[in-house]
Amino acid sequence: MGAAGKQANGAGSVKYRDDKGLWEARFTYADPVTGATKRATCYGKTQREARAKMRERRARVEAGKPVRDSRETVGAYVERWITTTLEVSDRKPTTKATYATLARKHLIGGEVGAITLDKMRPTDVEALILALREVGLSSSTIRQTYTVLRMALDAAERDGLVARNVAALVKRPGVERVEARSLSPEHVRAVLDAAKGSRYEPLLSLLASTGMRRGEALALRWDDVDLDAAVLRVRATVSSIGGRLVTTEPKSERSRRSLNLAASTVAMLRRHRATQAEARLRAGALWHDLGLVFTTDEGKHLDPNNAARAMRKAAHAAGIDGVGLHTLRHSAASAMLAAGMPITDVSRMLGHSSVAITGDIYGHTSTDGQRRAAEVLAAALGM
Repeated sequence: MGAAGKQANGAGSVKYRDDKGLWEARFTYADPVTGATKRATCYGKTQREARAKMRERRARVEAGKPVRDSRETVGAYVERWITTTLEVSDRKPTTKATYATLARKHLIGGEVGAITLDKMRPTDVEALILALREVGLSSSTIRQTYTVLRMALDAAERDGLVARNVAALVKRPGVERVEARSLSPEHVRAVLDAAKGSRYEPLLSLLASTGMRRGEALALRWDDVDLDAAVLRVRATVSSIGGRLVTTEPKSERSRRSLNLAASTVAMLRRHRATQAEARLRAGALWHDLGLVFTTDEGKHLDPNNAARAMRKAAHAAGIDGVGLHTLRHSAASAMLAAGMPITDVSRMLGHSSVAITGDIYGHTSTDGQRRAAEVLAAALGM
């Protein structure tokens, strides 16, 4: 078969390649980054197919996109993304660590990691979501894994490695709202009684009476506590990342808050401070003067994992299993709402980023209040 020859206006050239048994289409273009002249080549079984591919690639170039997507594997790119784009982002260290773990476990080490960027399709993202569901991962973990993939492909699109982010074409997986487990005031009291005399009793008491997050309490310093005014300020949080404890800013702007303390909590903290002063004298030169409210025998940070184990041990001793430190936070919120405290005030005390989050998690606890409201309305209407 003969050659078709060059097309007008620099549209490129199309010819039949006897050695390949295919039609070959070529055109030159200026690299959008370096400005250098480059040549793109594509093939088709028919002249029409070759021309169509050439038009598609020219359109990509004119739109400022790469002439073709990168042939790097998704796994290799995501690993590079973790150590560059994710690392320099302003996300919290705990978030970076979580995203890196999810990426390495479910993306880099999964089937999707072997796919090259130029072959990645929306159906591959959907297949990933289905595979994660089949192995029994929670809806929140699946959503986070999808988020990580989408973020990485966003960066790939930004860097000109792909023309579009295929993950953005797939609906974000939903998250099942699981009703937060809480304990009755009587059961909370039983857990605190079981922890009496332990290093963790004051910590558990504070969590139970304020609804603070574990990391917020472990980062608390005496400078943030005004026992005379019965107020404490939440200004930091502690997390375990890669086997080491890291102190960062609170989860959100609304997490930076002041909490009013009950008289019994103030009394507990006064006793705890006196006990800590005795421990400091015993430690002598070994004491680390970090100003922390909750510490080891040498004044260092308490490990969040050890605190969690202490909670499970106390709960088990009280005949309650399947609970953790976060259960004390849920229990505090439920108790406050059951007592008639406005949800807006509860939301502020918990440090939620919005009242909607508080309602989603604890809306079930306001059933009695809703019933009372319905009865008041019916009475007003003479019904």
